[in-house]
Amino acid sequence: MTWVGFKVSRSVGDMSEDRARDAVAAEREALLFFLDRVRAAVVRASEGLTEDQQRTPGVPSGTNLLGLIQHLTAMEAHWFEEVFLGDPSDRDGSMDVPPTISHDMVVAAYREACARSDRIIGACADLSALASQANPGEDRPVSLRRIVIHMIEETARHAGHADILREQIDGATNL
Repeated sequence: MTWVGFKVSRSVGDMSEDRARDAVAAEREALLFFLDRVRAAVVRASEGLTEDQQRTPGVPSGTNLLGLIQHLTAMEAHWFEEVFLGDPSDRDGSMDVPPTISHDMVVAAYREACARSDRIIGACADLSALASQANPGEDRPVSLRRIVIHMIEETARHAGHADILREQIDGATNL
């Protein structure tokens, strides 16, 4: 296949081992870049508010800013630790954050979960590697690549929720 005068390989099998490794590294870097962007957006939406504002549900389901971060913390552990590695996780994925748990504590736990996830992604040489187990309710394990893409999608969806909740609280937009 030729594109603007350059020969383009059709598959990784056509590439040298070094180029294939570089392609996997570039893919991993791109995926982590976008995952980190949406992770930061969720946290940013919660900053500068009182604890009460962060806990105030913005919709009848009870969704609130602090709860979104707690939920995403549990999802990081669920997908990367429990599903991919096969390690049990007992994180609370609900939107109900106990009053004894502060914003700083929730954000710190989220950042720690994200760092663990990033280490798991970084340690896996092949993004096509299959998870240790299927996600409950699914019939087969999926690849690490699919898990990362799913987390980008889930985190981005919740970042949108966080933007709307924040706008309802104090009118802030474009955080």
